Amino acid sequence: MKREIIEVDQERGIRRVTFRDERYYERKILIGTPQECWDFVPSVTWISDHYPKGREFYRWLADKGWSEAEEIKASQGDKGSKVHQAISVLLNGGTVTMKDCFENPRTLALEEITVEEYAALMSLCDWFQEFKPEVIANEYTVWNERYHYAGTVDLRCKIGRDTWIIDFTISSEVWPSKRIQLAAYKHADSTLPKGAKLAVLQLGYKKNKLKKWKWNVIPDQFGLFLAIQKIWADKCADLAPLQREYPLSLSLAGAAKE
Repeated sequence: MKREIIEVDQERGIRRVTFRDERYYERKILIGTPQECWDFVPSVTWISDHYPKGREFYRWLADKGWSEAEEIKASQGDKGSKVHQAISVLLNGGTVTMKDCFENPRTLALEEITVEEYAALMSLCDWFQEFKPEVIANEYTVWNERYHYAGTVDLRCKIGRDTWIIDFTISSEVWPSKRIQLAAYKHADSTLPKGAKLAVLQLGYKKNKLKKWKWNVIPDQFGLFLAIQKIWADKCADLAPLQREYPLSLSLAGAAKE
């Protein structure tokens, strides 16, 4: 049983709790009392993953088989996580070299960045040179009070006069679930201007001959996200992390004898 708890917003006391197939955001609603309570909401990504994958995905799944497909997805997720960690360094004014190491989310080991991952970062730098965005915030948490969900935004920036919410991906496809994620982020951030725009930036994109990135402007499909949230609720609304602390290990040594 794997459980990961990460503090994602210290100022607001928000933590992200990840189990194997579930992800929540939590925050304390009573502080400084013997009975501290936590408010849990599902993550945007967990909800949006309930969007139907489509015929092409299921063909791919049938071709690869379940075990191989799961390993491919997990490996791709590892790469994406390392790239996102490196992107955060770059967006915060740092420098990344080919010898730098980033954490593999499955093994928790520090791994040197690969050539493929470094190429994705190079494509981000190329995009920056062309679009010249003004970074406002990156890797920040949004929480929708009305519809009860939360998530993490990759980048909020200004390009010219427009404010953008941008999601980074190293995938060769922009799946519908990714599109509705952006709408969910937008409608959870009350500080955004009304006309804020949405985009997915594919990094390390191999189908282009020259530019190794692809810029995808995404429509605001918040109504579709809410529809998928109803599907999620039908399947998962009764699930919730137990509001108790678990010891890291168990032992019968010293147990009282009857």
